[in-house]
Amino acid sequence: MIAKINLEGTWKLQLDGAKQGLRLPMNDTITLPGTTSYAGKGNPNESAHADCLTDEYAFEGWAWYTRTFIIPADLAGENAMLYLERTRVTTVWIDGQELGTHDSLSAPHVYPIANRLTPGEHTITVRVDNTDYPTKGGHMTSRDTQTNWNGITGRIELQFYGAAYLEDVRTYPNVEERTVRIQAKLAGAEAAALTVSAVAFNASRSHEPAARTFEIDGGQFEVVYSLGDDALLWSEWTPNLYTLRLELKQEGSPSEAYETTFGQRAFKAEGNAFTINGTKTFLRGKHDGMIFPLTGFAPTTVEEWLRVLEIAKSYGINHYRFHTCCPPEAAFEAADRLGIYMEPELPFWGTVTDETYDNHNEAEQLYLIEEGYRMLKAFGNHPSFVMMSLGNELWGSKERIDGILKAYKTFDNRPLYTQGSNNFQWVPVILEHEDFFCGVRFSRDRLFRGSYAMCDAPQGHVQTGPQGTLTDYDDMIIPPDISGEGAIEGQSSGGEIQIQYGTEAKTVQAGASEGVLVPNVPVISHEIGQYQTYPDFNEIAKYTGPLKARNFELFKQRLADHGLDHLAEQYHAYSGRVAVEAYKEELESAFRTKHLAGFQLLDLQDFSGQGTALVGVLDAFMDSKGLISPEEWRTFCSDAVLLARFAKYNYEAGEQFEAALQLRYMRPEPLLGYTLQWELTAGNERLAQGEAVASAEKSGDLVDIGRIGFAMPDVPTMTKTTLRLQITGTDIRKSYHLWIYPSGVAADSGGIRLFEELTDEAAALLERGERVVVMPDLTRLTNAVEGTYCVDFWCYPMFRSISESMNKPVPVGTMGLLIDNEHPLLKRFPSDPHATEPWRQIVEQSRSIILDGTSRELQPIVQTIDNFERNHKLGTVFECRVGAGSLLVCAIDAKRAGETTEGRQFLHSLFEYARSEEFRPSAELELTEARELLR
Repeated sequence: MIAKINLEGTWKLQLDGAKQGLRLPMNDTITLPGTTSYAGKGNPNESAHADCLTDEYAFEGWAWYTRTFIIPADLAGENAMLYLERTRVTTVWIDGQELGTHDSLSAPHVYPIANRLTPGEHTITVRVDNTDYPTKGGHMTSRDTQTNWNGITGRIELQFYGAAYLEDVRTYPNVEERTVRIQAKLAGAEAAALTVSAVAFNASRSHEPAARTFEIDGGQFEVVYSLGDDALLWSEWTPNLYTLRLELKQEGSPSEAYETTFGQRAFKAEGNAFTINGTKTFLRGKHDGMIFPLTGFAPTTVEEWLRVLEIAKSYGINHYRFHTCCPPEAAFEAADRLGIYMEPELPFWGTVTDETYDNHNEAEQLYLIEEGYRMLKAFGNHPSFVMMSLGNELWGSKERIDGILKAYKTFDNRPLYTQGSNNFQWVPVILEHEDFFCGVRFSRDRLFRGSYAMCDAPQGHVQTGPQGTLTDYDDMIIPPDISGEGAIEGQSSGGEIQIQYGTEAKTVQAGASEGVLVPNVPVISHEIGQYQTYPDFNEIAKYTGPLKARNFELFKQRLADHGLDHLAEQYHAYSGRVAVEAYKEELESAFRTKHLAGFQLLDLQDFSGQGTALVGVLDAFMDSKGLISPEEWRTFCSDAVLLARFAKYNYEAGEQFEAALQLRYMRPEPLLGYTLQWELTAGNERLAQGEAVASAEKSGDLVDIGRIGFAMPDVPTMTKTTLRLQITGTDIRKSYHLWIYPSGVAADSGGIRLFEELTDEAAALLERGERVVVMPDLTRLTNAVEGTYCVDFWCYPMFRSISESMNKPVPVGTMGLLIDNEHPLLKRFPSDPHATEPWRQIVEQSRSIILDGTSRELQPIVQTIDNFERNHKLGTVFECRVGAGSLLVCAIDAKRAGETTEGRQFLHSLFEYARSEEFRPSAELELTEARELLR
């Protein structure tokens, strides 16, 4: 390029929702780059979406943009192209002459200007259409994420080239030989001299290889440029980069230069692992749908992407999977600098078909295939572009999908390819030409994720418990004895099955299973996590752009209508604590799995659509929700993770504690001769301690450090302890909470008026001023919600609807506990105000009674947090005055709870309270009300 004219600034605008055509004079103006919504153009949108953010100025149709520009004399007659970095479907006219139409959602629109521009003023008109796309567009156009905006974002410019110039420049690194192979096309000349040079930047040291000049012929050519034996390599640990400069020289013509960012790296799939420059790495990924609530569209500045990716990296993330979307150039540039492994995805979530399918849409298929080529051409030179996916949860023709993979690999073998993310969900397959597999299961029961929706049951181990830290997925990925393993139950011969499909259900054809599927490529666990927290209504004020959190406002009003708005901040904080602990176990399970090559979280940040899924420890703005610090998160999500593997969290005094200590080590430098120190503490008191040698000779090791074992000390009361592990002299540490209980505690209900329902006898006792405890028969209790420990998966309204449409059990939908931990009932069962492991098996054998309509004074001692759609007031343990007496209700299965150490301790505390003078409730209920609640 010899020059460019920036076309950013003020343009005339005409909105044309009815697509009637351009009308002059144009009646409005807009600043580009930008979108109509961001500029506040159009009629205000009065809608209030409950399932996603609301675009205040949503507009769909044609938008006409026009402006004049000046061509200076020295650029007149030169080769020129119009460059629109990111937009929708565009048609362009210059001086009234149409240049054509482009429809890429993922790559720049570049228009060659056939008629040479003359000196002086010219007029450009661009029509942008954000309807009737060749494909639905996934998260490139979804209102759930970056919205279906209309406009032009990023660079808008006229680019000028000399008589000879380069096209389609591609760089192929060769790490072994320390060279780069450059492929390109020379246009406008039969031959030229090409000088190649490189200068390192963002690097650990300076490096400038010697320039070299090549004689090249017109058309396609290839040259090999040496970076020297001391070339700097690019990786997540050392993101060394080069500015690669290609300069064309011809006699009598000005020199023409092309520059690109280049990184010398080899990202490979080797066996069951990924390697970077020969060193194993473990992908610690996050999902990204390009959610940017202040603008409604993805930024195109490196600075903003650096902000986002640096936050993610501070939480241990080294990989981004873009769900049915491809980020702009600036995202790859930022990832290049930070050492983030990027996986863009075709903008498709559906069925890939061929002529054998009744619903075959060849035009859409060809568009998507071409979109992939456009992505590779536009962004393939970036070292961070290491992987590519054909879409999300695809179905259809395996042969067609594999054919697309084969063609892409022939065209560009730099990235690794996968058929898609979680394709053929219940009947997965590994295709011949894919380099890695991304999914959630290999058969109905071979699960390698910790959580699943009810419509996708069986659920995962994080949801179902009881919980220790022993789970890994090695036997799920590589069965120890595959001889007896069959195909998926009921699907061995193919046929129709019903699946979750986006936010709905869909019936698809399942291909016949071919027996046991054993992977021979690296395996990534897809969209792990999805643990929801209750909304933080303080976040509403942050939506100062075109997207408004009217969903949050609706949820806030619902809570107030149920008289529970005073608990909103506690709901948010306490559901969040359970979600964090669930994520910890989810991630550690992945790190414990030798056969797993990585994971893709859903998510580190909240997802603002698809029912409003607040599944992050960061909000949609990538700001902390105050649930966990990045430093603490990195103790279970980094390139070095300490693991203690033990059977349970709850122990009786004198019981033996046993744990295996392991280290998942993914750093390039050896860890030799370090000391691991461990201790068990209660407050400031050290109860046990020890040390072991910790070494890892190479990256990729899951090192067995040793075992620790000791008898739990005698304690007079239930005691919360902390097991801390630290490799001295490093940042590698970990902590777990364990609980110790006094030995010999009995759940003695002697002397207590204990009933399964409010019988006439119980009512008479209450009338006489007696104390009554009701522990209902849970099988007969109808005014209640099932007890569960883990927070809701993704979000209740979306999966309730999907489950109902599939005629499957709906999710429980609750989100942890709000515990009055200062209440005397818990004197002998000291608790945090949120759910912790002592409550897990107790809650799993419980019901939460619906207390809607009762007074605010009736605040349960153990309250279950409901989701933002129902907002029931839920009590597992509550008390009230009925008549002259005192009623205590505990909807827990005492028999089954009493079979566990923690359950006996809780019942002991409850019964002691019921016998004590402290049992004096203040809230009141009429007998008829109490009976109705316990029906």
